[in-house]
Amino acid sequence: MNIAHTQTDQAVRRTPGPGAVLAALAAAQFTVMLATSIVNVALPQIRAGTGLTDGGTTWVVNAYGLAFGALLLAGGRVADLLGRRRVLMAGLALFALASLAAGLATSAGVLIAARAVQGLGAAAIAPAALALAMDRASSGPERGKALGVWGAVSGAGAAGGVLLGGALTQAWGWPWIFHTVGLGTALVLAAVAVLVPRDAGRDAGRQAGRFDLLGTATVTLALTGLVWGLTTARGAGWTDARVLGALGAAAALFAAFAVIEVRRPDALIPARLFATGRVAAGNLLMALLGSVWLALFFFLPLYQQQVLGSGPLATGAGQLPLAVAHMLGSALAPRVSRRIGATVTVTAALLTEAAGLLWLSRISADGSYLTDVLGPSILVGLGLSIAFVQLTALAVDGVPRADAGLAGGLVNTTRQVGGAIGLAALATLAGSVTAGASAGTPPLEALTAGYRTAFTVSAAVLAATALLALFLTRRTSSRTPTTPTTPTTPTTPAHLKSVAEPAV
Repeated sequence: MNIAHTQTDQAVRRTPGPGAVLAALAAAQFTVMLATSIVNVALPQIRAGTGLTDGGTTWVVNAYGLAFGALLLAGGRVADLLGRRRVLMAGLALFALASLAAGLATSAGVLIAARAVQGLGAAAIAPAALALAMDRASSGPERGKALGVWGAVSGAGAAGGVLLGGALTQAWGWPWIFHTVGLGTALVLAAVAVLVPRDAGRDAGRQAGRFDLLGTATVTLALTGLVWGLTTARGAGWTDARVLGALGAAAALFAAFAVIEVRRPDALIPARLFATGRVAAGNLLMALLGSVWLALFFFLPLYQQQVLGSGPLATGAGQLPLAVAHMLGSALAPRVSRRIGATVTVTAALLTEAAGLLWLSRISADGSYLTDVLGPSILVGLGLSIAFVQLTALAVDGVPRADAGLAGGLVNTTRQVGGAIGLAALATLAGSVTAGASAGTPPLEALTAGYRTAFTVSAAVLAATALLALFLTRRTSSRTPTTPTTPTTPTTPAHLKSVAEPAV
């Protein structure tokens, strides 16, 4: 009897706690977000080291974003069908190998191909990790904590990538940004293998249903055409034949996807996913938030480097206050939401971020980091983090466990595609303003005018998103499903309930 008790106690001690499991999964999400921004500061050095043209240099960023955004839905569904832990580990292994290959690349083609494979790995990592985290934290307070951690690491990864990229590039050269990501990903893979239980993610979704190959191929090609057309439009212009052809093909493929999905019993995006209205509302608002998010981390480092004259390391360090504010906001988001309600919280967060961007629209060519960047960065970080946590929660709330990976892939897809659309539009707009102002003003003044316009429009988009959120979150939080909730469907967490609902 004593031996049995001892063995049981040892087994309990060997079982990782929920905090350790969440830390390993959050580290996987951090890695994905880090790779999104870590190359931004190093692009001039990468161009010189690989012989890339100006147009080719943008594909060091675009190849990753294109593969990531186009394959997220497929990655989420594969995770549901084959097992989320298995798909997460495979994605991490692929991501690590591609990162190391990118660091060893001596030609432009190999580097861009390696970045695309990184994006493929990230498309498997992000939805699988989010689904596992939500599955391990099904109750209201636990899920709120998990989402707070998720928001913190997402913002820290995006902002920290700029800092780490600048430091590594200045100290050892651009290949080390990829070597570091590869080695870090290998450590995350080891942590997931040790800490995440082998039975994690083995739910009904793995035993039921078939993979919708036709629907997946159609929507992947549609997303590829859309993201490629939008990213190419930044350099070639909106009237370029290739851009118009890609966008037209994407529209036709999206229409074909809609027809295919209606007729298939095992659709890639089943109608049950939108039964409560929360998933649709969360994804729409996340797409609008994403359209500003990606552009912010594009324009802000450019202003610091090209106008203020900061070096790579100083530019990266300048993102630290934003990252700290983002982590603080993510930690506070569930607590604030429980106190004042989800509707007020997300609306106030979006308006806070809009205020920070409006403040950034006052930057000047002879300004400084302390007067022009620091204050608005803190506002933006707080608003962005709280909005991200709330909208992610909304987009996965009430989803059956069998579809959790797909829901995670969908919300990541809308953020990525929204980001691609926003960045393409804002970069084109800023470029047009700069070109128009360059005739009669100094170059730095013209550049600053373009950046100011991008920040002003971003603030207007977020203000409109806040108004939309005020309507959508109230409407969806009080709506009840038309069909009975299954035992595997999480109940609405307390931090998602609107202030209009009675307290439970």
